[in-house]
Order: sequence, then structure tokens, then C-alpha cells
Amino acid sequence: MPKSPRLTVAESDARLRQAGFDLIRTRGSHRIDKRDQTRVVVPFHSGRTLHPKIVKQVLRAIEGRSGS
Repeated sequence: MPKSPRLTVAESDARLRQAGFDLIRTRGSHRIDKRDQTRVVVPFHSGRTLHPKIVKQVLRAIEGRSGS
């Protein structure tokens, strides 16, 4: 299985915007993005690399698959 890419918050945010996600709200250090019925919560700590599980969640949402 190939390794998932390492993403920062800014890179994941850019990919979500390109995929048509909109920022619906921010609560504390988390940003909540939504496209249709798909919602993604990304922790916002500028300059830090996201955890691989969060990267996987973001990439699945962009592809349109639901995570289990």
C-alpha cells in the first residue's frame, strides 16, 4: 500500500477548495468544510503537518468516498 502524502493545513485547505468544499465554520482550532452532504473537520495549527489519519480523511472526502 502506498504511503499517503504529508500535508500541512494550508495544503489540505487548498486541495479542499479546489475540490469544491466551502468553509462553513470554525470552532476553536478546527475548521469544518462541507460539499453536498460530505463534511470534513481539519485541525488548524499553522505550520504543522497533519496526522496521517486526518490526511486520509481529507483525501477520501475529495475523492467522494465515505470513510468507515
